[in-house]
Amino acid sequence: MVQNTPSNWKSRIRNFFLDLDARIDSSLFSSAKGIRELYERYSTFMDRFYVGRWKRWVFIEPLSEAATIGLGGMVLMLILAIPAFRETADEDWLKKSDLAVTFLDRYGNPIGSRGIKHNDSIPLEDFPDVLIKATLATEDRRFYDHFGIDIAGTARALVTNAQAGGVRQGGSSITQQLAKNLFLSNERTIERKINEAFLAVWLEWRLTKNEILKLYLDRAYMGGGTFGVDGAAHFYFNKSARDVNLAEAAMLAGLFKAPTKYAPHINLPAARARANVVLDNLVDAGFMTEGQVFGARRNPAFAVDRRDEASPNYYLDYAFDEMRKLVDTFPKSYTERVFVVRLAIDTNVQKAAEDAIENQLRQFGRDYHATQAATVVSDLDGGIRAMVGGRDYGASQFNRAVDAYRQPGSSFKPYVYTTALLNGFTPNSVVIDGPVCIGNWCPQNYGHSYSGAVTLTQAITRSINVVPVKLSIAIGQKEQPKAPNPAKIGRAKIVEVARRFGIKAPLPDTPSMPIGSDEVTVLEHAVAYATFPNRGKAVTPHAILEVRTGAGDLVWRWDRDGPKPKQAIPPNIAADMAGMMSHVVSEGTARRAALDGIPTAGKTGTTNAYRDAWFVGYTGNFTCAVWYGNDDYSPTNRMTGGSLPAQTWHDIMVAAHQGVEIREIPGVGMGQKLPREPLTNAQANAGPKVLETKPGPPPVLTKRGADILVHVEKLLDDAAKTASKSAADDSTKPAKPTASTSALAFPQNYAAEENANASTPRKN
Repeated sequence: MVQNTPSNWKSRIRNFFLDLDARIDSSLFSSAKGIRELYERYSTFMDRFYVGRWKRWVFIEPLSEAATIGLGGMVLMLILAIPAFRETADEDWLKKSDLAVTFLDRYGNPIGSRGIKHNDSIPLEDFPDVLIKATLATEDRRFYDHFGIDIAGTARALVTNAQAGGVRQGGSSITQQLAKNLFLSNERTIERKINEAFLAVWLEWRLTKNEILKLYLDRAYMGGGTFGVDGAAHFYFNKSARDVNLAEAAMLAGLFKAPTKYAPHINLPAARARANVVLDNLVDAGFMTEGQVFGARRNPAFAVDRRDEASPNYYLDYAFDEMRKLVDTFPKSYTERVFVVRLAIDTNVQKAAEDAIENQLRQFGRDYHATQAATVVSDLDGGIRAMVGGRDYGASQFNRAVDAYRQPGSSFKPYVYTTALLNGFTPNSVVIDGPVCIGNWCPQNYGHSYSGAVTLTQAITRSINVVPVKLSIAIGQKEQPKAPNPAKIGRAKIVEVARRFGIKAPLPDTPSMPIGSDEVTVLEHAVAYATFPNRGKAVTPHAILEVRTGAGDLVWRWDRDGPKPKQAIPPNIAADMAGMMSHVVSEGTARRAALDGIPTAGKTGTTNAYRDAWFVGYTGNFTCAVWYGNDDYSPTNRMTGGSLPAQTWHDIMVAAHQGVEIREIPGVGMGQKLPREPLTNAQANAGPKVLETKPGPPPVLTKRGADILVHVEKLLDDAAKTASKSAADDSTKPAKPTASTSALAFPQNYAAEENANASTPRKN
């Protein structure tokens, strides 16, 4: 091998690499020389166009910078336009909002309508000239001159608002408002305004000016549940939009800005004042003279009085949203847009719910410093029999039963106790009601006292805070005995069980979650409780029972096409929970909710600083949740779940069970008749059984008086503990202090109704 190797192999390799290096250097040199020559030629050529001195700075540099900035702006605009144009991806973009629904109650009686239906019998040219002029003068005077965005109008609005220090004028054109109505929501964000601007330009490119104006007049919300000027004309004036006079046209044009605020059937003086502003706009825009509008000023429009026309508007809004989601599940080839929908609503129960809330707020709302309430009544299939989303739909369309997330307080505890029963506990399991801390957080019971050994039935009856927290720890320890943070594991199991019940709220993991610090909605909470009387089967809340086309053809039916109940917990656990929760009504914090001869179970809830007061309960026929509070989260005057919420629940359920076959609750049986005659002394000493039917105003105590009553409560607790030790055979019954303290004229008379977040950290 060595002999066959040439002696000069090293020099050959060295020469090869030297040759390669020389070739690379030569190529680079030649390339650089060529590039340099090309650059010199290019420079020589461009020198012919050289502009120097002042011409360069006046013309060339600005144009160059403008081109650079313009290119960057175009790229930015493209990025911003992408989300807007995604909204137009649906080929049916013009019809997707064109949904007209007539609603019937569960018995087939018409109760209202929602949605928009094109009225092609009234083309744009048939609308009165005064109505068109009033709309343009008020909403967009340069509508026929701009490209979708009124730059001059926007600039004017910005200057006016800056001078006024607030929003006084809107800068959106009619096209922008139509884009919002067709594609976007009403949220006030920069992103929405950007999308609105791009979509306005897109609409101007796709449609003519007259088509845009016609769509705007047909689809704008005009208050009173109506869309479009023709629907509003029928609702407010009982006439077609063809026949409105100048005064009525001015009032209709004034509704575009704020239909709820200026709706004439709610606030006629405000509507007339707004109509007068529209008349001023007509004169300022040069569309009419002062003499032409003088008659309309002297003879303003009168609206039809519809104050006595009770319509379940909160319910219909919820049902319409449900219908829109349902239509989205239909095949895209299905083009029908007009439907007749039969709902689960019972108008008698709905009226009773509205009256109960209004009566309680009128009588006691001021004393309790409570201004709002919401309730949902559901049957055990999940069908919503009644819904009240607030005290006055005319004043606020925000549906507090569906869209408001509020802390449930102790009404959340049944999910905790259910999780405990699923993990080996029983209603008679004993837990020590004593101090416990998770990190720096130490829950406290109302009155800052402890009861020692109590059963789970006693704990839920008396709404003890410490026990659910200890249960969350014990559940975690059973799941993972050596886990460093068993409470966290326990809380995860509680959330899992709540999800099975149908709670879809976020439920973030916090130490105070077991006592109701996380937020839920009234709707979800009410229907989730139906799992208990349903033998452990969870159901889906729904308003729609049946959908038919305008011609009467059946399209969809809940019992055939809706989701079926799911077994969330075993039937025996549901029965045990119902038995425990029945004590809350019979001798615990919700005695005002007790029904005569009807089995009842449920749970009260009161949150930190008395911001929220709940009662959620059920019978063998229905479930119902009632919430009281304030929209601004301000505290009430010591309102507890056992006061107005329990009384309201009682009044609603009395009406709901009229003419209904009473069913038993598994685990409770049939209800008992409430006593009709005054109790004897012996009966009174055995425990309070008389139901107060009126909650009355909240007690007003001095600090000294409150301290005295707390001291008396502690003495009664000590006496009860002594008595319970001598009566071991009575350990399964709720402790006597609940009954004893109930006679006190103090919020503790609802068996120490707790504050879900009132448990303050212990000071070190």
